Amino acid sequence: MTIALRRLLSGVAAAALLSGAPAFAADPPEHAARWGLKWLYGVGTVGGDYGNGLLTRHQACVVRRIDLGVGRREPRGAIDVDLSCGGLPMRVLAVHLGLFPGERREQVKRLLRALEDGPADQPTVLLGDINEWLLWGRPLRWLHAHFGETRVPPSFPSWLPVLALDRIWVKPATLALSVRVHRSRLARQASDHLPICAQVGGTALHAPSARRHRAVKRPKRRRAREPVAGAKAERRR
Repeated sequence: MTIALRRLLSGVAAAALLSGAPAFAADPPEHAARWGLKWLYGVGTVGGDYGNGLLTRHQACVVRRIDLGVGRREPRGAIDVDLSCGGLPMRVLAVHLGLFPGERREQVKRLLRALEDGPADQPTVLLGDINEWLLWGRPLRWLHAHFGETRVPPSFPSWLPVLALDRIWVKPATLALSVRVHRSRLARQASDHLPICAQVGGTALHAPSARRHRAVKRPKRRRAREPVAGAKAERRR
């Protein structure tokens, strides 16, 4: 898993069912520090055998953890992080939803309530193992309604992917420049899910300029023999 993540990670990566994740929370993995990454640990099982986590190269300004546990079902959770990406804000939610339809519906309702908090125009990414087998299921329809539909390729099972259980949503949707599945021998060895990768960027990530445009008085043309056209060209650079 770690080698596969290293080859993929350029900004943010979410992973679920990480063996020994609680130990990572107390002492970040040596490889994460070596790569210059920050490790954020989410909600895991009661016994602490596994959980979900988020790796990032960006500064984490605020870290929230959302409990997605439903009744006596297996504990689930989401990591809700405000990142500073080159000084620009980006909200990222890494999730791992349950195996049962009613469980997933309740979990998505909680996520949508959490998304209501914060600036409405803040760029937001939600990614993770959604575990939704039904394309017409309410969890997918609700998330599509909030984010806009992002088409993703199948990622499960890794040896012959036919189901799109792993998803990435980006808001605004125009920030998602591309979404693809990563296929490699290492990825198939690391998990029964193939990694889903998204390139996020665009003009929406650029902060508006605070400078005010002032009217500039153009100098009067002189009749001297100096190369006026050349001077204009210099000013335009």
